[in-house]
Amino acid sequence: MKYFKQILVYAKPYKIYGFFNIISNILYALFGTLAFVSLMPMLKVLFKSAEQIHTKPTYTGITKLGDYLEKSINYFITQKVNNEGELKALLFMIVIIISTFLLKNIFGYLAMYFITFLRNGVLKDVRNELYEKTVDLPLAYFSEKRKGDIIARISTDVLEIQHSFLSILELVVREPLTIVFTVIAMLAISPQLTLFVFLFIPIAGFVISLVGKKLKKQSDSVQLEQGHFLSILEETLGGLRVIKGFNAEGYFNKKFRQSTSRFYDFSNTLLNRQNLASPLSEFLGIGVIAILLWYGGSLVLVDKTLAPDAFIVYMTLAYNILTPAKAISKAVYGVKKGDAAAERVLEILHTKSPLADKPNATVKPTFDSAISLKNVSFKYQDDYVLHDFSLEIPKGKTVAFVGQSGSGKSTIANLLTRFYDVNEGSILIDGENIKDITKKSLRNLQGLVSQDSILFNDTVKNNILLGLENKSDDEIIAAAKIANAHEFIKDLPNGYDFNIGDSGNKLSGGQKQRLSIARAVLKNPPIMILDEATSALDTESERLVQDALEKMMQNRTSVVIAHRLSTIQKADIIIVLQKGKIVEQGTHNELIANNNIYKKLVEMQTL
Repeated sequence: MKYFKQILVYAKPYKIYGFFNIISNILYALFGTLAFVSLMPMLKVLFKSAEQIHTKPTYTGITKLGDYLEKSINYFITQKVNNEGELKALLFMIVIIISTFLLKNIFGYLAMYFITFLRNGVLKDVRNELYEKTVDLPLAYFSEKRKGDIIARISTDVLEIQHSFLSILELVVREPLTIVFTVIAMLAISPQLTLFVFLFIPIAGFVISLVGKKLKKQSDSVQLEQGHFLSILEETLGGLRVIKGFNAEGYFNKKFRQSTSRFYDFSNTLLNRQNLASPLSEFLGIGVIAILLWYGGSLVLVDKTLAPDAFIVYMTLAYNILTPAKAISKAVYGVKKGDAAAERVLEILHTKSPLADKPNATVKPTFDSAISLKNVSFKYQDDYVLHDFSLEIPKGKTVAFVGQSGSGKSTIANLLTRFYDVNEGSILIDGENIKDITKKSLRNLQGLVSQDSILFNDTVKNNILLGLENKSDDEIIAAAKIANAHEFIKDLPNGYDFNIGDSGNKLSGGQKQRLSIARAVLKNPPIMILDEATSALDTESERLVQDALEKMMQNRTSVVIAHRLSTIQKADIIIVLQKGKIVEQGTHNELIANNNIYKKLVEMQTL
């Protein structure tokens, strides 16, 4: 219950449904007991065993409750039979029995009706918060976690928590109350027999608890393995082209089968242990019933201290305890599974983002003078990618970064957008540390076009808009024209309303990249970050887009991460990186004249 209690906080907005569920459950348990107790007057009429009592009995205290109830029933039957006859009295008793069973079922339905709103409300709110947290967490978090495991937590683990909510309310309210009311009725009929029964109940409870001890650990194994095979599925769908191209279907089939085989073994162990709860509790209950039959029979036949009709009702009540007892044992297991699922969900919800805004973070609406990187050092894991890196990027200038793969070019883009934080040093905008600025206002100042065209399964229009809901159709078309995308968009079926498919797979690589550029153009930020933005384009598209980018970068501060050196010849400053350090900087012509690393890179690409 350690983790499950923390999930109960999400039930607060729906507490009114919980209140009505509890009231309905109390009435369900009460009428459930009365339904069986009401059998006694009917049996007395049938067996003609009611003692003739003509004076209404008086209540003399809790110790004499059984006698008082017995005499009250006999008095009631005597009056009914004398006034209306045996047949009408019997019919009246049957109506009472039907009415109590009807009320029991009405309140049972109402309890389920109200709990449905509470369970689904908790499911919705936990999923929403989990998704928001997932989106808010830094990129570094997902380099260590499997995506499939995250999906499993948002889908199946949250669903397991939802089911457990029903279990917990059964465990706390309905079934225990059913047992309590039933035991009160049993005590009223025969205290001696009831005390005898309760000598054996702790033994049965101990045996059932032994079965459930390892359940949480086994639930963890099942849920972890489910996350693992969902990860394999996610990777397979994402890399299907490569898997087919390398004839690697057999390898991935084997990998997936191994995971599902482990899931099969874990699930069998878990479900078999869980399924043991119901038959075990029923068998132990029947054992107690058998002892009852022997001891209660002796009270009826030998001692003559218990009436036969009372004994029949008593046995019915005793058997009535079995159903809630089974439900409680199943609910205990359900809560254990829910607790395991809650632990996995809360692990994400309680993860603190190292990139969270400071409490006193300021909103920066404009960019006025310069971006400064001062003595910046950064590492993704063990080895530093940037070492004591310093640079000033004045407003309105275009700065390009070139160098071999792994030299730290894209890392600079990741740090400027604050997808990662520097390990040492600082990044300043207009002299203000970006850690002291809200992430939202920082990124409002920036436009990003990455090497990989990140598009979504939506229309062309919505992919260009992306977070800019207040833009008009004319502005969208103007942005697309600057990115040289309008011509191909208008030829698509439905034009700007064309759905581009999963990750934009209905478009070519060049078309996808031009949509990404149109998106950045529409945002119209003062700082533009282009992370190898033309690398996916063919020669003709590159020429068109390069022309558009040059127009777009006029009077704008631009940081260009370049692989194709032909695209950065007009940059104000070209920075040549090697192993995270600046080894050359200057204009294109100055660096060619230096006859050093940059010139060699240009010659290699020219060749």
